[in-house]
Amino acid sequence: MMFETWWLLGLPLVFGLGWVAARFDVRQLLSEQGALPRSYFKGLNFLLNEQPDKAIDAFIEVARLDPETTELHFALGALFRRRGETERAIRVHQNLASRPDLPESEREHALYELGQDFLRAGLLDRAEESLRRLMSGPYAASSKRVLLELYQVEKEWKKAIDAARELQGLEQKDYSVQIAQFCCELGQEALQRKQPEQAVQWLHQALKENPKNVRAPMLLGDVSSAAGDPAAALEHWLGIERQDAAFVPLVADRVVKAYHQLGQQGRALDWLHGLLKGNLAPELLDTAYRAELEANGAAAAVTLMRDQLRRQPSLLALTRYFEAQAELGRQEAPAQEAAGATATATPVADQGQEAAAIGKLLQARTRNLARYTCRECGFRARLFYWQCPGCARWETYAPRRTEALG
Repeated sequence: MMFETWWLLGLPLVFGLGWVAARFDVRQLLSEQGALPRSYFKGLNFLLNEQPDKAIDAFIEVARLDPETTELHFALGALFRRRGETERAIRVHQNLASRPDLPESEREHALYELGQDFLRAGLLDRAEESLRRLMSGPYAASSKRVLLELYQVEKEWKKAIDAARELQGLEQKDYSVQIAQFCCELGQEALQRKQPEQAVQWLHQALKENPKNVRAPMLLGDVSSAAGDPAAALEHWLGIERQDAAFVPLVADRVVKAYHQLGQQGRALDWLHGLLKGNLAPELLDTAYRAELEANGAAAAVTLMRDQLRRQPSLLALTRYFEAQAELGRQEAPAQEAAGATATATPVADQGQEAAAIGKLLQARTRNLARYTCRECGFRARLFYWQCPGCARWETYAPRRTEALG
């Protein structure tokens, strides 16, 4: 009974202690809120009322009065940059970086963010200036990554090579694919300037960096072709079939042209016919169709496309089939008219016109269907790119087009 009495007497004490604790927490919360500058609440109010310019001014005042709120500005600046409001992002980060009382670590953070702002705004010189101040310290690797992106935008390939090598050492990450592509860019520029020896040096350097690089032998073949040596060009281009056969369609037209220069049209057709029987057929259809039409005429082109439709049906093969039929009709119509068509026979000219109409309809419907697709971001393009225009990554396009109706 005595235990129950003490238990009843203890209940008011427990409730009293809880009330005191609650009052203490409320007073502490009110005290903390009272310590926050009024500019903080003004800034929040401006944000809620979609007045970002006034909000920035208010938050800058908060930063001046209370350095502990700088993370708020970093978040706000990053938000503006993601929204494409680069001028506002620059303003936020410039004010942070210029504060004399800002800790060095946060100043470096502000410079890093500012460099990204300038890059997004297209102010490349100012972006490089900001990031170059961070070549050591916690933001060194991140700054070098942004600089690498900047050098690619500027097409400063030698600087891009240096930045990639530095990153390779800092991050212990393989950048050989990118470095090889930068070398290829320099080789292609040298080739355009008609400096073949310099082009060859850069292309061999690309293969040294990445022996699997396919672009270098393609360009080496171009160097030999420009020098008037189709046999050497063929050696480079046909070697791609052994290296990575999927890229052969990218040089198929050049191979056919080189064979023609050597007077070996038959070998070009044999090469194409052999490839058409494999998995590369869809990519080689256009090249094979034109070569067959030029060498053996429309009837042979019709037969080739009919056989291809039986092996691997596709809209592209069907389009070329009707184009060949239309061309055959145009070629045979004069002969039929001269011989005199019977009343019951359908004139070849009419058949050719029907085939031409179907071919044009198919071409109009399928012109934009065949696309190269980036494996990383899904960006689709009619042309093949070594660097994706969407995500700016290298060698993400498979050299195979897809016919997508969606």
